[in-house]
Amino acid sequence: MRLCLLGDSIAAGVGSTRREDTLGPLLAQHLRGLGHRIDLQVRAFPGARSADLRAQVRAAGAVDVAVVVIGANDLTRFVPPEVGAQQLHDAVADLRAAGAEVVVATAPDLSVVAHVPPALRDVVSAASRQYAEAQQRAVIRAGGVVAHVERAVTPRFAADPSLFAGDRFHPSAAGYRAIAEALAPAVEVVAARI
Repeated sequence: MRLCLLGDSIAAGVGSTRREDTLGPLLAQHLRGLGHRIDLQVRAFPGARSADLRAQVRAAGAVDVAVVVIGANDLTRFVPPEVGAQQLHDAVADLRAAGAEVVVATAPDLSVVAHVPPALRDVVSAASRQYAEAQQRAVIRAGGVVAHVERAVTPRFAADPSLFAGDRFHPSAAGYRAIAEALAPAVEVVAARI
């Protein structure tokens, strides 16, 4: 099974000191444990926004399962939700047209990041939620599957600083394990279709 990670620094694994503690290898290991033979590639890169997905999709070539993690950089650069959601829709539609199953983790709730001033946390949380909701509608419309990672991990990241790397923005190895656990059920479902 050809598994590909697309998206931003979280999909790329920034913050972890060991490659095997990042999303791609963790998800590949999980699927191998279910009996799948996995060929993993990671096309994600730090700083990527939804506008970068089309090029990542082209670079990936033929894949069976694509996992997309995108939205944080769109939020920090004030990309309007409808613009980023349409770009995500188009990438998911292209992947689906090429025969790939697609799982998307929508924008995280950036209000849990330590750099966000307490007075702005409610505003940042609302903006994050609005962006994620626009993404969810776009992914479903394009035939992808939404993994509600933010619902599962936001309370954990808010309560446990050890889930953040030293930069207090990206996940640590423990944070990546938490995200992978939240992604795994949706990835399992689509992998069973292959």
